[in-house]
Amino acid sequence: MIKENLAKIKATVPEGVTLVAVSKTKPVSDVQEAYEAGQRIFGENHALEMRDKHEVLPHDIQWHFIGHLQTNKIKYIIPFVTLIHSIDSANLLEAVNKEAKKHERVVDCLLQFHIAQEETKFGLDLDEARQLLESETFKAMQNVRICGVMGMATFTDDMEQVRKEFKHLKDIFNILKKDYFEDQEQFREISMGMSDDYPIAIEEGATLVRVGSKIFGARNYMN
Repeated sequence: MIKENLAKIKATVPEGVTLVAVSKTKPVSDVQEAYEAGQRIFGENHALEMRDKHEVLPHDIQWHFIGHLQTNKIKYIIPFVTLIHSIDSANLLEAVNKEAKKHERVVDCLLQFHIAQEETKFGLDLDEARQLLESETFKAMQNVRICGVMGMATFTDDMEQVRKEFKHLKDIFNILKKDYFEDQEQFREISMGMSDDYPIAIEEGATLVRVGSKIFGARNYMN
């Protein structure tokens, strides 16, 4: 079933948009099945779960960390993570830079913005992002590379509201690109959209969509 689901989703994702298969809470066997169907990019939101899967699955998988990252868990994923979507504070970025330096890596990161009406979502606002990007601390960081932005829309059936929030994230991306990254080719990613709203996200400029339940079925909640 995973193979068929993946084929259906891929048929709806245009060229230039990357599908991140969200495998959080799913067993290794499900990830392996998606891998055998050709998927190579997977998203996880728990550092230890991601580390454990990385250890036993093929090593050409690109692992994207998409959840709230605690600083004390960074060390578990830095040796291999491809992209961290969820940099929501200057302190977190500094901690990632410090750990990446130990491994002599430059880790690609996205700045996460709070675009939803729900208070439970993490993320920066534009002023906080400006402060971060203009700080001497950031300018001294050599082991992280900012590649774009990420946001999570409000969990609602009101797709016009969701569209408005995605537009807002695209606007933030455009402002940051113009003011801080105009000459930097790597600053090109907009990570937004999940199983229920990714087609709208694509219409509004997403370059990365994070799809889980439409590929793997309903989420397994683990303790």
